[in-house]
Amino acid sequence: MSPARRPAAGRGPRRRALGMTGAAALLVAMCALSLAVGSRWIPPTDVAHALVSPVTDDIGRIVVGMRVPRTVAALVVGVGLGVAGAVIQALTRNPLGDPGLLGVNAGASVAVAVGVVLFGTTTTLQDTGFAAVGALLVTVAVFAIGASGRVDPVRLTLAGAATAAVLTGVMTGLTLWSPRGFDRLRSWNAGTLVERGWEVIAPTAPVVVAGAVLAWSIGRSLNALGMGDDLAVALGARVGRTRALSVLAVTLLAGGATALAGPLGFIGLMVPHAARRLVGPDQRGILAVSALLGPLVVLGSDIVGRVALFPSEVPVGVMCAFIGGPALIAVARRMRTGTS
Repeated sequence: MSPARRPAAGRGPRRRALGMTGAAALLVAMCALSLAVGSRWIPPTDVAHALVSPVTDDIGRIVVGMRVPRTVAALVVGVGLGVAGAVIQALTRNPLGDPGLLGVNAGASVAVAVGVVLFGTTTTLQDTGFAAVGALLVTVAVFAIGASGRVDPVRLTLAGAATAAVLTGVMTGLTLWSPRGFDRLRSWNAGTLVERGWEVIAPTAPVVVAGAVLAWSIGRSLNALGMGDDLAVALGARVGRTRALSVLAVTLLAGGATALAGPLGFIGLMVPHAARRLVGPDQRGILAVSALLGPLVVLGSDIVGRVALFPSEVPVGVMCAFIGGPALIAVARRMRTGTS
């Protein structure tokens, strides 16, 4: 290797290491802020004392009983949606790929609504099962409609947007038809982390973690797929197997996250773009950094939502939409100018 090429060879790993270190440091700081900020400000020293020496006073109940599970729920949801968006964008080679835009979140949502209204489900474990089935069916349907032989990003996006619109209408009709379903799904449908305790996190977190591990395992194959089907096959990649595993990973990630917090839009759109800027085009780096940036965005949105209309709270799903709308416009402008 010539001396001139040595720095270039080492720039990728250094860039990934710096990007991941910075994202991890910000995430730790955001977790600490999440434990301190709320309807009552709790000083960091009191937060630390409540964590290491749990007590039953008001501070202990707020920190350990309410804010710790809420923070963990935000981490799980952020990992699920951030990594799902990275897999979808890599698989479809579409910078607008997002579980929400492709209808995956809507599929999980309408499936949960069907479970509540028609089958009388009452537990989060049941909701998780329905959400996973709904996400899987919609993912397969959108790919079947939008990709005939070869994946067409524009056709795929249109198929996903149309499917999401139809399913959103179905869900609205179901909740209006059933007062019980309306009451149970009202806050969940807005996207919320309020009252998400361990009984809700326990059945959904393993699903999201399994999806993240599966996504990481196919990162190298997604790199090959990004070069086009023909070149990927020439390099020995198993295109059909990679696509099937990608659909399964997106199902687990988006289905688990939606079952936990309801439909949150734009996380899967924004996060992979930021990750790509930090670590470059290697999908393994994008997946790893998306697993850090997704929770960072969800936590930040939730914290702002707690204080934006104090003493009331704005659901995290609404805050994500406030942030994600401008991000979608920015991505669209970059696509128009050919810089994305």
